[in-house]
Amino acid sequence: MSIQLGDTAPDFTARSTDGPLQFHTWLGNSWGVLFSHPKDFTPVCTTELGQVAKLKPEFDKRNVKVAGLSVDALEDHEKWSNDILETQGVALNFPLIADDDRTVSNLYGMIHPNADNTLTVRSVFIIGLDKKIKLTLTYPASTGRNFDELLRVIDSLQLTANYKVATPANWKDGEDCIIVPAVSNDEAQALFPKGFTEIKPYLRTTPQPDR
Repeated sequence: MSIQLGDTAPDFTARSTDGPLQFHTWLGNSWGVLFSHPKDFTPVCTTELGQVAKLKPEFDKRNVKVAGLSVDALEDHEKWSNDILETQGVALNFPLIADDDRTVSNLYGMIHPNADNTLTVRSVFIIGLDKKIKLTLTYPASTGRNFDELLRVIDSLQLTANYKVATPANWKDGEDCIIVPAVSNDEAQALFPKGFTEIKPYLRTTPQPDR
């Protein structure tokens, strides 16, 4: 199954390290990140889950709930949690979903047969308040993810959901934004009281409007 931007994130019920989890209910009125890792007790995944645990205050600040997933059993997740604490210096503080029957993996297309026909690749799905898919990323098993980049993307997604702006290449929170082309200059004067700079008729920048 192929999940595309704008699709409703498939709902599911599964076991997790935080108990039974019904995905849409668990998300509630929060943004969400669902990410898969290939296998428990593997080195790259151990560092990734430790990094997400360390960044939980940053996700909380953005009203984002994070859940991990692999095709391992819940018992393995629970044992692995001890290794994460020992090696990464932080306890697991978000749910790890046990998908040993591959129900969720198949719903979200997390298994790529040409890469590995049994394990999930490093998939990432960012889900908005409306339960729609806002971003998808796929990494190979050998490459750990940059979770600072995910936070940057979430900042952009949340900003552009509320204002008629886009964010330029390498944008970071607090930097100038681009006014979307559909907004006229007259509208821009009303929408962006901090003013704007017209570089080209289709390229106008303005200070970040929520700052």
